Amino acid sequence: MKKNPNKQLQINPNWAQLQQKLKSHGPKPPATILGKRKERTDAELDDSLSHVNPLTPVNDDCSVTDEVAMDCEMVGVSQGNKSALGRVTLVNKWGNVIYDEFVRPLEHVVDFRTQISGIRPRDLRKAKDFRIVQKRVAELIKGRILVGHALRNDLKALLLSHPKEDLRDTLEYEPFMRGEGSRRALRHLAAEFLDVQIQNGEHCPVEDARAAMVLYQKNKKAWEKRVKDQIKLKQKQKKRKPKKKRKEGDDLKTDLAETAS
Repeated sequence: MKKNPNKQLQINPNWAQLQQKLKSHGPKPPATILGKRKERTDAELDDSLSHVNPLTPVNDDCSVTDEVAMDCEMVGVSQGNKSALGRVTLVNKWGNVIYDEFVRPLEHVVDFRTQISGIRPRDLRKAKDFRIVQKRVAELIKGRILVGHALRNDLKALLLSHPKEDLRDTLEYEPFMRGEGSRRALRHLAAEFLDVQIQNGEHCPVEDARAAMVLYQKNKKAWEKRVKDQIKLKQKQKKRKPKKKRKEGDDLKTDLAETAS
């Protein structure tokens, strides 16, 4: 049977009612959650930024800067109670490593102190000779501000010296000390001032050097002012040196000379 083309299709009354309702309210814009998504992304970004490790370098520039931080790890020689250099690390002011070498000590190693130093026998099998490392470190720190923690020990292990006015030691910086000049460990300073945990187990000289550098950079303005004030004070004290006391014999000679005249 053929369909009548003139016959109109009957529309379901429910469907017709729905169409009429949609026309009366006009087109409805599509739902969107872009605004909420943006707010959530910003919140997540703020949260992630608040947890960024302050010891993470801010760039990848590995050039040697005017300020370098150094940290050394020691091994035991002689009877084990004598310390010798086992590894030395230097980072620039941004925290990027500019030198990091294991060192073969001049004396036989009897204690690798792995639980602290992180150094193992395999690390020193192909380590560089002490004299080569010493020379390179001396070149890198010459004429620069040297930052670190307990730098006296590190320089002693390297058999090097450095001008006192160019040392920035977080162990010796008074604002970092507690009552009566009590010195504090680097891990305690990092926890309090940087809100970061370090030295949990084996020490990492890269991490320690970065921690010392960040502590210095955050306090650089006040620290440098303190150093300048100390230098000025020493210069004034030198100018005010008391005159040498004359010996009794010199006084007697003067009196006799005055009498003779």
